[in-house]
Amino acid sequence: MNSFYSEEEVEKLGLKKIGKNVLISRNATFYGRENIIIGNNVRIDDFCILSGKIEVGNNIHISAGTMLFAGNAGIYLDDFTTISSRCVLYAITDDYSGKSMIGPMLSDDLRHVIEGPVILKKFAAIGAGCIVLPNVTLHKGAAVGAMSLVNRDLEEFSINYGIPARKIKERSRDLEKLEWRVDNHETN
Repeated sequence: MNSFYSEEEVEKLGLKKIGKNVLISRNATFYGRENIIIGNNVRIDDFCILSGKIEVGNNIHISAGTMLFAGNAGIYLDDFTTISSRCVLYAITDDYSGKSMIGPMLSDDLRHVIEGPVILKKFAAIGAGCIVLPNVTLHKGAAVGAMSLVNRDLEEFSINYGIPARKIKERSRDLEKLEWRVDNHETN
């Protein structure tokens, strides 16, 4: 048995929309399948959790142990984005300030839930073990180094690192040239 679902099995998962050439691990978990869209040439590895309103573009890899908690605010992954292993993206989270209670088992009048979309624009990349909080956009080509906390928007083609993540230098724009090769099937 293959560790990825077959094409026929992927179609039976009940996702809102599914593209072509999609590899989904049999060990990935989906909640709110009717709100999840997956484009073409996408790979989702073992032990990933996708929950809520999620749109995954084309040519994307979501590595092992990554969790996307989107709620209704949504997580949007544009084409050619990648998320390394053990990352967590939160479009919804509890307020930990101490002014409200925490946890889904409590009534809404005791909690303060913070939510806002998480958006990864084209070519954005997130290194291993990162956390991204609600209301954050990684603009085109932004990259995040391993073990970083992203709590604010990141500039186009910047390399960011730390807790919280801060720009450390510019990122090459060669990705834009390489995209043409992918679109024209020139991979050698």
